[in-house]
Amino acid sequence: MSKRDDILSATLDLIDEEGLQSVTIAKIMKRAKVGSGTLFNYFSNKEELVNEVYKAARQHMGEALLRNYNPGLSLYERFKCLQLNRLHFGLSSPKEFLFIDSYSYSPYISADLRKMEDASREIMLALIEEGQTQGIFKEMDPHLSHQIIHGIMVSIVKGFIIQKYPLDELQVQQTLEACWKAIRV
Repeated sequence: MSKRDDILSATLDLIDEEGLQSVTIAKIMKRAKVGSGTLFNYFSNKEELVNEVYKAARQHMGEALLRNYNPGLSLYERFKCLQLNRLHFGLSSPKEFLFIDSYSYSPYISADLRKMEDASREIMLALIEEGQTQGIFKEMDPHLSHQIIHGIMVSIVKGFIIQKYPLDELQVQQTLEACWKAIRV
């Protein structure tokens, strides 16, 4: 792992543990085991650093969502793949998942970065539009449909993380069905 990666990882860990407002450059340097010269060689300030953590997390999630995605499958199977991947990302990378959820609408994250598009989002929106064209999904702004689905997954992941309930195979399938039904006609 490079020093830059150490800094990003330390920042994410500290934000997860203490919250963004409590995290200082000094704490980040101590956790990453780097000096100020090293940190400021990569990032000019805390805001730039946090924005880079957000960007990296979003890219990681985008890659995870497209894992084993097959555009040749049925609409339902493609939808299910994307949502299962979203759930797995949340469970395997909870710090990144929760960081994205917590700060996607924060003014701390730059407006351009908050609107960051990636292939997974474009594919999800196209899938929703395809479902709407076929009369399978409700007619509403595809971004709104996407947000509803994401909200369900965030809630499920958060509940699992605090051990509110287990997530066995049946519950995972029920969650996928709930997402499907949330936007289905």
